[in-house]
Amino acid sequence: MMLKYEKALWKKGIKYIVGVDEVGRGPLAGPLVAAAVILDPNNIIEGLNDSKQLSSKKRKLLKKEIEENAIDYSYVFIAEEVVDQINVYQASKLGMLKALKKLSVKPDFILSDAMPLKESEIPFESIIKGDTLSASIAAASIIAKEIRDDYMIKMDSVYPGYDFANNKGYPTKKHLTALKEIGICEIHRKTYKPVKEALEKQLALWE
Repeated sequence: MMLKYEKALWKKGIKYIVGVDEVGRGPLAGPLVAAAVILDPNNIIEGLNDSKQLSSKKRKLLKKEIEENAIDYSYVFIAEEVVDQINVYQASKLGMLKALKKLSVKPDFILSDAMPLKESEIPFESIIKGDTLSASIAAASIIAKEIRDDYMIKMDSVYPGYDFANNKGYPTKKHLTALKEIGICEIHRKTYKPVKEALEKQLALWE
């Protein structure tokens, strides 16, 4: 099932199929991470699925397998200030395009998770819920999620009090409480409503 799209393209003689996905649209803090993965048809990785549906332990094991067995993979960070400047949709697209350009092997075809990539000269298919339907997209989502999670765990010690190690920047109750009590930090996305409200409150106190 997860290789349906890939198998149809391999059958047509299309060799290098890349899956692209991004992680981090919803968090109030931290970067967006996009990844691209070209799987090897002769070295199929079992158990690939949407990163959100996998346990942390399983994701880590699969990330290692992808890194060792994929033909090529890449990932990029799109900083929170860029998300604020161009909006999260455009930042997601930018991340995917940058991840594609970062690959050493040029893909013949792109499978993207719900993102039309007309800006690329490479033929593509945009698949709704692609990370649950395509092994290549699922692999990209796993790489992106693990990279972003690791980054946010590091940010927890840089910006203590927000519980980034556990919420990865998502708007959990603890994170929202910290926003009200501590205010915002450098990696918060200033255009996101709860952050914007906390920032306005801080500014009002300084006036």
